[in-house]
Amino acid sequence: MSHADALLTPRARLRLARLVVDDGWAYSMAAKMFMVSSRAAAQRANRYRSEGPVGMADRSSRPHRSLARTPEHVARQIVRLR
Repeated sequence: MSHADALLTPRARLRLARLVVDDGWAYSMAAKMFMVSSRAAAQRANRYRSEGPVGMADRSSRPHRSLARTPEHVARQIVRLR
């Protein structure tokens, strides 16, 4: 489910991507129509090319991994001191 401030729902993302990929619209023209950046339009179109309509679904913004993660032994010390 899209958040309340999302400019594009999955259905609108699909429409934007199809305009660019299937109908040959320029990123800038499709972006202007949907009130998003050209970069966002390109991202949606590229995802549509690689994944098809399934790729337009909402995705988690959670990172796959944390590079600055606190080492386990430090976390245990913190818990012990608390």
